[in-house]
Amino acid sequence: MSAPETYRQDLARSLSLKENIFITLSSVTPASSLFIIVPALITGLAGGSVAAMVVAAVIAIFVGLCYAELASRYPITGGEYTWAARLLGKPVGFGVFMLSLVSGVLIIAVIASGVGPYLSVIWTGFNSTWTPIVVVAVTTAIASLTIRANAWVTGICLALEMLACLVLVVLGFAHISRGVGTFVTPQTITPGGTLTTVTWGVLLSLVPVALFAFNGYGASVYYAEETKAATRTMGRAILVSLLISVLAELLPLMAVILGSSTLKGLVGSPTPLNWFLLDRGGNTINVLVSVGIAIAVFNAVIAIQIQIARLVFASARDRSWPNGVDNLLAKVNEHTRTPIAATVLVGVIAAACGYWVPFNWLLTATGASVVVIYAIVALAALRVRNAPSTARPGYRMPLWPLPPVVVLLISAYVIYQNITTAIAPLVVSLVTLLVGVAWYYLFIHPRRGERWTLPDPQDEEADGTPEASIV
Repeated sequence: MSAPETYRQDLARSLSLKENIFITLSSVTPASSLFIIVPALITGLAGGSVAAMVVAAVIAIFVGLCYAELASRYPITGGEYTWAARLLGKPVGFGVFMLSLVSGVLIIAVIASGVGPYLSVIWTGFNSTWTPIVVVAVTTAIASLTIRANAWVTGICLALEMLACLVLVVLGFAHISRGVGTFVTPQTITPGGTLTTVTWGVLLSLVPVALFAFNGYGASVYYAEETKAATRTMGRAILVSLLISVLAELLPLMAVILGSSTLKGLVGSPTPLNWFLLDRGGNTINVLVSVGIAIAVFNAVIAIQIQIARLVFASARDRSWPNGVDNLLAKVNEHTRTPIAATVLVGVIAAACGYWVPFNWLLTATGASVVVIYAIVALAALRVRNAPSTARPGYRMPLWPLPPVVVLLISAYVIYQNITTAIAPLVVSLVTLLVGVAWYYLFIHPRRGERWTLPDPQDEEADGTPEASIV
């Protein structure tokens, strides 16, 4: 059978740019990043955490430019692996797929485990090993709905989590207690309980943590085949999502640093932002914001499940598995126009991982995946303008090839830091990548005439109606 000229339009192309951004921002989940990831920066750097976030934001802009051009050129729901396969070779592409799949499923398990502790301010029984299972079960059902329904569900939840961020901004700037020079003075607390200045080398070593707090803006491309005029809007969706994420995380952090009654109390607390809420807002505000964070985490689980389900769907459509598996996972429900089997599979695996796999191992397994994927995206971005033209007048990043070169240099630095300090996450990521490469050579390559033919992306009209394609 001859390869199709383009992918068939099975998914519903119904999302507007705004709706795509709703789901993408829910993947980033700024409020839960503030309460779950940023505290590590506050503990290690005090006011210098702001400088670390600014440095990370600059790096994220370069990464975002790479994502924007690649997503405009290849608006395919599989995301990064589809770019790597076309620009760096199919074995690398399947390795990236495997890394994205494993890290994505494990991230769902990690995030779902954060709902219980925040809901425990209402009832301690919520902080149970069963809470993540229930969360994943409910979010799997929601993620199986139409993509537009999910856009509005995640949009409403996103509005609530943005209110939580706004509370931090108002409380902080209403109680300014120190100057902005604190932002460039990295400090940490000693075992004796006093604040001491640390070097900018320590600050730079924590930039990857700050970068992870912004991660998720590239998820826009996973909804590309469900977004109207995707070729023209993908770049904008990614960069707007990144800008909002930076502002929604950086402004509250600045407010907290400036507005805390004492930096020593803030930095010395195991939960700095809850300490700040109690310090400046009282118990009621802390409870209400904690519920908002639980909603933000719940929202992130929905968004990432949608994303990883599209990844699994794309792999089955490219015929990555035995025929029966491909047929099941590539099937789109005729009523919801969503890949329900792929969505349920992701939910079941994530729930199982959350219940049986120790939390610290989950963190280790996902720790270095982001930087490895960023490095591969940068390599693809260096190749994209030399690839055969698909006549797509999409976004072109300014200053090319500087952005991907900067991303590669930063990635090399972070990988070096991992090798010298905590190599286990990097080893797990590289092994996962190699498992994907091995599967490609053992299963896909021997059947290369009928599998992984990698058709062109679907072309669409400006109003979102797809043009006729060869099935």
